[in-house]
Amino acid sequence: MANAHRGEIEAELSGRKYVLCLTLGALAELEHAYGGEDLIAIAQRFEAGKIGASDAIRVIGAGLRGAGNVVSDEQVADMRAEGGAQGFLSIVVRLLRATFAGET
Repeated sequence: MANAHRGEIEAELSGRKYVLCLTLGALAELEHAYGGEDLIAIAQRFEAGKIGASDAIRVIGAGLRGAGNVVSDEQVADMRAEGGAQGFLSIVVRLLRATFAGET
């Protein structure tokens, strides 16, 4: 079960419920993926609504790994979310809000 006070969310991917969390290590992984951009730059990028499919894969993958799930970005790319692209976007938005705004 996800603990909102720790920045965790719950999401269903490919029919399985997962907990996702952007830990400090997961955030460092995202910084590296975005060419060393700092956390503020990454947050601003997503606040501006610039979220592509590869962004969703990276963020969801980092969140899954941050919560202790052993999964590669390639495996995340093959997962399905209820609602299709909108479902993936919803997971990304909820995870970023839980991390940067303390919301779920």
